Amino acid sequence: MKNYKQKVAETTRFLKAHIEKLPEICILTGTGLGESVESLNISTLLEYKDIPNFPVSTVQSHFGRLLAGSMQGRRIIAMQGRFHLYEGYTSLEVTFSVRVMQELGVKILILSNAAGGLNLGFKTGDIMIIADHINLTGSNPLVGLNEETWGDRFPDMSSAYDKKLAGLAESSATKTGIYLQKGVYAGLKGPSLETPAEVRFLKTIGADAVGFSTVQEVIAAVHAGMKVLGLSTITNVHNPDAPAPASVEEIIAVAKGAAPKLETIIKEVVRNLDDNELN
Repeated sequence: MKNYKQKVAETTRFLKAHIEKLPEICILTGTGLGESVESLNISTLLEYKDIPNFPVSTVQSHFGRLLAGSMQGRRIIAMQGRFHLYEGYTSLEVTFSVRVMQELGVKILILSNAAGGLNLGFKTGDIMIIADHINLTGSNPLVGLNEETWGDRFPDMSSAYDKKLAGLAESSATKTGIYLQKGVYAGLKGPSLETPAEVRFLKTIGADAVGFSTVQEVIAAVHAGMKVLGLSTITNVHNPDAPAPASVEEIIAVAKGAAPKLETIIKEVVRNLDDNELN
């Protein structure tokens, strides 16, 4: 039976044979946000199910496709759909794609997700730059033997989200007339949505938004030495004193509505990247 690293190597070889130019940047999109990479000039399109060892997205609105091409003169690989712990995947399976991206030579990871707002100053449809996260999933992709060729045993997480990339996102938003929020993302395992008591707890510990993804991939990316930009689309705002039901259909609809704004920000960030950011 092939071990994890062997599977990563096999998948990497497969992708190298199908991708014309190896990527510098990976864009990983979340629920309802697959359309945020519409401006990518696509040279390769692969279904996850056709990529050896790749997990398959089972969540509504996750297309389950890998796109390779260019955007603003940069070599890009985009993942339309991700994998979650609540789907039954392990932390290693959730972050398998990040390890493949590492082996392909990706230097920057741009992640987006759909998140519930905890900060009552947020509005539905806002986009939040992730300044930091709180891992409440009970999982970590680095548990077990450390693969020394991938990263240090104890990676420092004090600057998990790159400040220069966040600054680029802010300046890009200002230039294009898009208002951005900034805050802390709390990652839960899911899939049940939060109770009012849980919302109060999350607010107490400093979280501004909550979701069921992102933190596993970011931990693996930091371990891999990648620079990370995280962007959350606020699909609903939790008020524990006046709780309102949230449906998956409504969440997806809001995320899709915000996708053009998200695409504009990502495109501007890529356009204005300094070559030093890719070293």
